[in-house]
Amino acid sequence: MLNTDDRFLRLKAVIEKTGCPKASIYRMIKEGTFPKQERIGRRAVGWRASQIARWMEAPSSYREA
Repeated sequence: MLNTDDRFLRLKAVIEKTGCPKASIYRMIKEGTFPKQERIGRRAVGWRASQIARWMEAPSSYREA
């Protein structure tokens, strides 16, 4: 059974959930301080809800592994 926290969020949902603008999200990904998106289709990417939740718990101390 799939955990509901492992569902994928699209960019619009990530922006709404985090309150971060698109440019800031991509800048933080580049810096390694925000979860990287995953390819979920040929032309689609998404973020795991569990990773976004982990980032939201402690954004200043998050580091991409």
